[in-house]
Amino acid sequence: MRELLLHCRPGFEGEAAAEMQELSAAKGIAGYAVTKEGSALVRFVCPEEGAADQLMVKLNFRQLIFTRQWALGEWLDVPVEDRISPIITACSKGPIASSMWLETADTNDGKAMAALTKKLSGPLERALTKTRFVRPAKIDAPRLHLCFESGQRVFVGWSWANNAAPWPMGIPRLKVPREAPSRSTLKLEEAWHHFVPRDEWDSRMAPGMTAVDLGAAPGGWTWQMVNRHMDVIAVDNGPMAQSLMDSGQVEHIQADGYLFKPKKTVHWMVCDIVDKPARSSALLGRWVGRGWCREAIINFKLPMKRRYQEVMQCIEHVQADLDAAGIKATISCKQLYSDREEVTCHVRVLHAGSFKIQTVS
Repeated sequence: MRELLLHCRPGFEGEAAAEMQELSAAKGIAGYAVTKEGSALVRFVCPEEGAADQLMVKLNFRQLIFTRQWALGEWLDVPVEDRISPIITACSKGPIASSMWLETADTNDGKAMAALTKKLSGPLERALTKTRFVRPAKIDAPRLHLCFESGQRVFVGWSWANNAAPWPMGIPRLKVPREAPSRSTLKLEEAWHHFVPRDEWDSRMAPGMTAVDLGAAPGGWTWQMVNRHMDVIAVDNGPMAQSLMDSGQVEHIQADGYLFKPKKTVHWMVCDIVDKPARSSALLGRWVGRGWCREAIINFKLPMKRRYQEVMQCIEHVQADLDAAGIKATISCKQLYSDREEVTCHVRVLHAGSFKIQTVS
């Protein structure tokens, strides 16, 4: 197996390829990307035997910004008359899996494959279980990915749960809550799923914590925090949903989010303001560097060109601000499924257990 298959947002194949090329070179592993504009898939080929395996082990999946999901494997041509037999033969050459995921590209062509993958799901699962190539009891075994490019071409690959996205194609199945005032609410929920381990939600997003939502109106992100019984300062010149104001947990301040300064440090700052990424990264560096918040989630709106380079510059600017302030923190960035021409950045101050609410001077 000499190839990694990367899932990404359609139109961002070049960014996913450039990122993987750079990270692969940094690990001393030779490889090249094969892309097709709008395909939502990137092939990353490592010609040297065993190099693709090494790359998947050496790279931390959570470090990848533009890749939603990945798998190590190879492409397989299958006849329409019998797709299952060649897939079973290909699986015999790889590791035993704990589960099987049928996938397609996140495109209209990929969605058109839904009827075929649904039809094949049962027979494939029975055949793989019977041949023992998929054993659900082996919880520490990798996941088997079967990504159908067409009815006659499929990628057979594997990923490991501790170094990959926990969802097929890297897409969490989230639904917009009926009570939320806007669909943007899913951006913050998905960000929490990606950046905060599920078993830490109750401690890091606990009832009674304080938060600031910059550019809050009409309240999609504020709703998520109110739903977790947090107290929120919503900063926006626009109106907030009345249901949020009636909760008693929201203070609405009509002001420019970029100019607002809290009176006391807060647990969370979140921001989804449409502006230049350099201005948003400066805002993030200021809030964390001056100790105004413990954790922050902010979206960087991307330009039409040099998007990967722009994201890396934003991260470097934030890191420089934190270094100048002597603040140690983790910085993570991801283009989420709910994102469009943007990426979501998360910063968490280390040693958060010693965090104390204090007056901001």
